[in-house]
Amino acid sequence: MSYRILVINPGSTSTKTAVYEDDELIWESKISHNVDEIAPFPTVYSQKDFRMNLIISELEKAGIGLNSLDAITARGGMLKPLESGTYSVNREMVDYLKEAKRGEHASNLGAVIAFDLGNQLGIPSFIVDPVSVDEMEPIARISGMADIERTCIFHALNQKAIARQVAEEKNTEYEKLNLIVAHLGGGISVACHQKGRVIDVNNALDGEGPMSTERSGTVPLGPLYRMCFSGKYTLEEIKRKNYGQGGIVSYLGTNDAREIVKMIAQGDEYAKLIFDAMIYQIAKEIGACATVFKGKVDYIVLTGGLAYREYLVKELTERVQFLAPVLVYPGENEMLALVKGALRVLKGEESAKVFTTD
Repeated sequence: MSYRILVINPGSTSTKTAVYEDDELIWESKISHNVDEIAPFPTVYSQKDFRMNLIISELEKAGIGLNSLDAITARGGMLKPLESGTYSVNREMVDYLKEAKRGEHASNLGAVIAFDLGNQLGIPSFIVDPVSVDEMEPIARISGMADIERTCIFHALNQKAIARQVAEEKNTEYEKLNLIVAHLGGGISVACHQKGRVIDVNNALDGEGPMSTERSGTVPLGPLYRMCFSGKYTLEEIKRKNYGQGGIVSYLGTNDAREIVKMIAQGDEYAKLIFDAMIYQIAKEIGACATVFKGKVDYIVLTGGLAYREYLVKELTERVQFLAPVLVYPGENEMLALVKGALRVLKGEESAKVFTTD
């Protein structure tokens, strides 16, 4: 039996949708939202009906009947820390996201829309590996300051999907491998996948790990707290220096890796220094992960948008290939990853997990 699955992936300025027949794409759409459209809504949750109606309209234009759908799968939002896996969307999850207990984020809408539409159609709705997936070991949570615990926020959906793909291509099981997976994009997360669980990973959102094209990563604390109390910056301005205006863009004025590689090719030595520094920091993070496994690493996996940049892949591989073979999977296919998570449940390969606030 084949399954027709609607995929919903809301972002801050767009809503990506697709329909798959099993894992074969049959239709996709990207609905862009300008600032004026979004501005009247006081919260992310209040955009639910607006975005859902746009999705339904796009499906109607494409001649895809709602009654032809067997299931809906969506990008998970800012939920409480969870185990990896596919979750059935339930009322408890929707209420949690409505209250935005861990913050407002466009991805919170995925489960909410899927639940509402799924109930109307009488079909199941799922989310897969939300950003709040947390399987870290207790020892990895110790920060060095008793008031602060290391938390787990990373590119769980793409990381888990690529890790499973590696296992499949190597004719083994994800649960039998030790992998270091580096998601290289606007944010960078480098994770230790030990026998199917991410037991340690840098917090890719909150200023930990390597710098990226627009995030600072870990910075020296002394100068940072002097900046914080200098009176020159608000809390929001400090946050932007970490996220959005940090990393390479703070040095070069651009976060476009294509432009930076072009600058290097034209002989810009400063651009080369800064880009090489990011590669250097990523390599150090990968090396640190190798110590978690006591050197017993099966593969190092590079993924995300920056893995398309040949210069970065070459330089990074030269630094880390002594640890384990390096595999490269450029880009990220979140839509297919969401479908595969739903299919594993629909085909009885795994059971859907149940979200509770307990």
